[in-house]
Amino acid sequence: MSLSKQNQRIALFDSGVGGLTVLREVYRQLPKESVLYFADNARLPYGIRSQAEIIEFVREIMTWLGTQDVKMVVMACNTSSALALETIRAEYDIPILGLILPGARAAVNIGRRIGVIATPATAASNAYRYAIQEIDPTTQVWQVGCPEFVPIIENNEVDSPYTREIAEQYLAPLLEKQIDSLIYGCTHYRHLERVFKSILPTNVAIIDPATHVVAALDQELELLALKNDRSPLETRFCVSGSIDQFTRIGKEWLGFTPEVEQIYLKKIATVAALQDEG
Repeated sequence: MSLSKQNQRIALFDSGVGGLTVLREVYRQLPKESVLYFADNARLPYGIRSQAEIIEFVREIMTWLGTQDVKMVVMACNTSSALALETIRAEYDIPILGLILPGARAAVNIGRRIGVIATPATAASNAYRYAIQEIDPTTQVWQVGCPEFVPIIENNEVDSPYTREIAEQYLAPLLEKQIDSLIYGCTHYRHLERVFKSILPTNVAIIDPATHVVAALDQELELLALKNDRSPLETRFCVSGSIDQFTRIGKEWLGFTPEVEQIYLKKIATVAALQDEG
């Protein structure tokens, strides 16, 4: 049965479980919408990859999503948003939203001394600094690359003493700058919130771009007349790597056990390339 455009799913993708923070916001803010969630967990972490690699990965994901009847795509991954969004938007017709601009706008509304914790690739891109200072050039921004957080979260080691020790190390240079707000520059980091709150002074506001990208998604759906007018379909979960690992962590973060499919992106990309040549 083919669906009308309004009744099609929204696609969210990330390197792993981090984008589940965006999915939970969709459930909260847009409960009528149907979702396809894709985790490229065979190739995580994205945050240590080059821009060329990230763009190629995202092209493969978008090629597959183009066969899945989705009406809009959210890059539920800051690294992809920072390094691939503009390139990919120019190559595909489907509306695509990223995390950086919604997060930057929210941060400027809250503080003027902003810290960003992110993957090394996102931090090195300066995407948040550029976006924030384009909105308000007087705002000061400090960024820290945090290579160990994503593996800690994907391995479900949030509560280990080592995690707190690493978090203290990463946050120390930002606290020295007396930041008034902190941006989660990676969707995974919401999963460490209780650790961060135990370290940060109470006057430091935490900004989760997941909340703000879903608010932007709501506005975009309204603008394009794409809001769902039926009961939502069950969320479809797909991964490129381990089903068991994603299911185990997904159950903890979602509160239910997701049914997960495995997708082989390389095979899909090869078929698409052969079709283009033909």
